[in-house]
Amino acid sequence: MMKRLLFAAVAGLALGCGAAMAQDAQAPAAPSRPEVKPVGDWFVRCFAIQSPSPCDMFQELDSPTTKQRVLALSLAYVPSLDRHAIQIVVPLEVAIQKGVIIKTDSFTSPMLKYRRCDRSGCYVETPVDNNLIEAIARSSGETGKVTIVADGGKTYALTFFLKGFSAAHDDMVAQARAKAKSVAKPEDAAAAPSP
Repeated sequence: MMKRLLFAAVAGLALGCGAAMAQDAQAPAAPSRPEVKPVGDWFVRCFAIQSPSPCDMFQELDSPTTKQRVLALSLAYVPSLDRHAIQIVVPLEVAIQKGVIIKTDSFTSPMLKYRRCDRSGCYVETPVDNNLIEAIARSSGETGKVTIVADGGKTYALTFFLKGFSAAHDDMVAQARAKAKSVAKPEDAAAAPSP
């Protein structure tokens, strides 16, 4: 049950991010725009929605030559579950079965599986253990890598930046705790009267 609740929170984050991106394209009214502030190489973003995880920290990297997105990372925190969710977006034409691996100078993640692809890229959207976030935060290097495998078998290491990671994470968690709508815990659902 806990896994389903966290998956629902991840799905909510993905839908919220997608809805926010669609609204940005249509020039929304000021109150519906997310609050965004830079923290080092990261941005902390909070959406004006009722959600178990209304805030995330993100980084998007574009190709300097084509100006197209090469990598997007988003981390969210679900206070009521004390868990994190991650979304990683990479270009199309990847070997889906190979997933992605996050590496820093002192950490290598397990393989993270793709959940879906659309015309914008392929997405990893999954709950992650808090230890993964802590391991990235403890890294002393300035960059990390998201390793992907192309359809043809060639491996690529997409660079992301770590400056401000811990500060952005702490700020995002504090804002998420202040603004989150609780997710019902399994024991709360069992105790609730049936209709």
